[in-house]
Amino acid sequence: MKKLVTSIALGSLLVSNALAVDAKTANVNKNAVIKAEKKAQNTQLVKEAIRAIQYTQDALIYLNNNKIDKAKEALKNAIGELAIVLNSPNPPYLLPVDMNIQAYEFQGKLEDVAKIVEKAKLLVVANKLPEAREVLNTLRDEIVIKTVNLPLATYPAALNLAVKYLNEGKIKEAKDVLTMALSTLVEVDTIIPIPLIKAQALVTEASKIVNKDKKQALKYLEAAKYQLKLAETLGYTSKSDTTYKMLKDAIDKLEKEIKKNHNTKGLFEELIQKLKEFKEKAIQHINK
Repeated sequence: MKKLVTSIALGSLLVSNALAVDAKTANVNKNAVIKAEKKAQNTQLVKEAIRAIQYTQDALIYLNNNKIDKAKEALKNAIGELAIVLNSPNPPYLLPVDMNIQAYEFQGKLEDVAKIVEKAKLLVVANKLPEAREVLNTLRDEIVIKTVNLPLATYPAALNLAVKYLNEGKIKEAKDVLTMALSTLVEVDTIIPIPLIKAQALVTEASKIVNKDKKQALKYLEAAKYQLKLAETLGYTSKSDTTYKMLKDAIDKLEKEIKKNHNTKGLFEELIQKLKEFKEKAIQHINK
C-alpha cells in the first residue's frame, strides 16, 4: 500500500535550477531533497491496522453473500488486531495504513513569481478558475506526504457495534456501520517546503568545508539566502519565533566573519539550529 509518487523527474530536474549555481551547490540541493524523500518513506505503516481494514472489507463481502458466521469471524479478527495496538504503550490516535509521496519543484526564477501571481489574478477576474488553479500550481515547491490513517478512537467501537447488530440479526444495520467505519479513514497531507530543506542543507555543508574551501562555503551561503527568499516569496510561513529576515541577517553576518577569517563554528551551530526549528515549524499538516 505504501507508494512513492514524484510529479517531476527529480534525478534530472533537481540538478538544474532557475538560480545559476555551480555543480557542487546543485548537487547539495539535489541530495537534500532526495534525503528528505527517503526520510518520508520511512513512515511506518501499522500492519495491525492494515489487517483490521482487510478483515472489515472481508466481513462486508461475507455479509453481502449472506455468510453471517464468516463475517463474525472476520470482525473478531479485526477487533483482535486493533486490541494489540490499543494495549500497546501510548497508542497514537491515527494509525497510518497507506501513504504516497509527491514532489513539486518550482522551475521559474524568483522574479517570475510576481508575474505568475498576476497572471492567475487576471484569470480569476475573467472567471477562468480552472486555468487559474493550473497557473497557481506552478508556484508549488514542496514535498507532499499523503497518509491515510485509521482513527483508533472510533474504529474499534464501530466494529463492536457491527458484531452486536449481527448477534441481533440486524444484517443491514451491521453493513451500514461497517461501510461508515471504512469511510472514516482520515487522510493527512504533510507539506514540507523544499527551499527550506535546501537552505538547511546548504548551510550545513558550508559549515563542514569553511576551513578548507572558504570560497565554496560562501557560494553555499549565498545559495541558502536565495532559497530562503524563494520560500518567503512562495508564501511558506513558519510558526517559529525566528523570521526570514533574522535568518538572512544571520547568514550575512556569517559571510562577513568568514571573509575576515574569524572562527565561525558557534555562528554556524546557532544558524543551523534556527534553520532546523524554522523548517520544522513551517511544515503543515492538513486533515482532509
